[in-house]
Amino acid sequence: MALPHITRIDRYLFRQLAAALIAITGGIVALTWLTQSLRFIELVVNRGLSLGVFFRLTGLLIPGFVEVILPITCFVAVQFIYQRLTGDRELTVMRAAGLSPYALSRPALLLIAIAVVIGYVLSLSIVPSTLTAFREYQWEIRNRIAAFLLQEGVFTPVADDLIVYVRARDPDGTLHGILVDDARQPNHHATILSESGRLLPGANSPRVLLVNGSRQELDTQTGRLNVLTFKENIIDLADTNRTDEQRLRDIGEFSLDELLHPAPGLINPREYPRMVVEAHKRLAGPLATLSFAGIALVFALTGTFRRHGGLWRPLLAILCVVALVALGLALDSAAVKENALVPLMYVRAVLPALVCAAYLFGPELRDAAWMRRAIAGPAT
Repeated sequence: MALPHITRIDRYLFRQLAAALIAITGGIVALTWLTQSLRFIELVVNRGLSLGVFFRLTGLLIPGFVEVILPITCFVAVQFIYQRLTGDRELTVMRAAGLSPYALSRPALLLIAIAVVIGYVLSLSIVPSTLTAFREYQWEIRNRIAAFLLQEGVFTPVADDLIVYVRARDPDGTLHGILVDDARQPNHHATILSESGRLLPGANSPRVLLVNGSRQELDTQTGRLNVLTFKENIIDLADTNRTDEQRLRDIGEFSLDELLHPAPGLINPREYPRMVVEAHKRLAGPLATLSFAGIALVFALTGTFRRHGGLWRPLLAILCVVALVALGLALDSAAVKENALVPLMYVRAVLPALVCAAYLFGPELRDAAWMRRAIAGPAT
């Protein structure tokens, strides 16, 4: 079957739809990134991390934002462009020129297909890998990197129960006037003073070599203060509550194969229902783009074209999409409790698109079939 001829109208509509989708998605992603990144400001303000580290850490969250909002922004772009064309009478002129609903929808259908492909690339490949990189980088920062970024004249909370103060720092890395408040052992709160020192990279965590200092330790059980002087002493600056732990992987980090066929001991068996739902959510999620955009096309291209337009059709389209989003959240939650409901996730993602396609293109297909039968004549 020959491919449909691409007209100037197709290119015109596709350019507007693509530009709107990029602009809307970029704006919402920027706003979402701004609100979500505020919770990482503490790493910059209190732990002295550079802005480069901050942007790298929060930038790893962006693919996840795009995956979540892409079906919705595709609906908004299609709805906005076709409603604007209606208000400018452009759609009226195109319909008067003989363009059918399918001809008017063709650029949108191409954009929707591209969005679905992008959604699958994100959900099956990019988002799990970036989430893994994000959590590993965050783990590394909280357990190792922060200790290397000690600032002069600043009390740096290396961990929740470990604070380090450095009076001066030489270009070669030598530290002067060091104070360490160590409350990692609840019954032995220690305050360590040292004339100088140097950071030493450890296999699993940073350490600091202290020279010519004293250690004052309060035994909370007896109330006795013990004072110990030393020539050299090495202390570990890692959070002892985390260093020996193995970082647990989140379900979102697993690949599709790991979710569907988990290795024994990979995760608590009670989490298997969640893994099944997560796997099918990745497979069904991008298909929701078809339904959301299909709703926009139906309400934009059908019905009476009023001269002054109207708000009830766009509002009804928005309500339909909101209802589908709410239904999707409810199904995800219910499917975790009962995996037999997983097929309904696909029904919710695809069925509205099929209904919209039948309503929008059905009459045109029936007319085309009737014309073919009429041309062929009665069977002999």
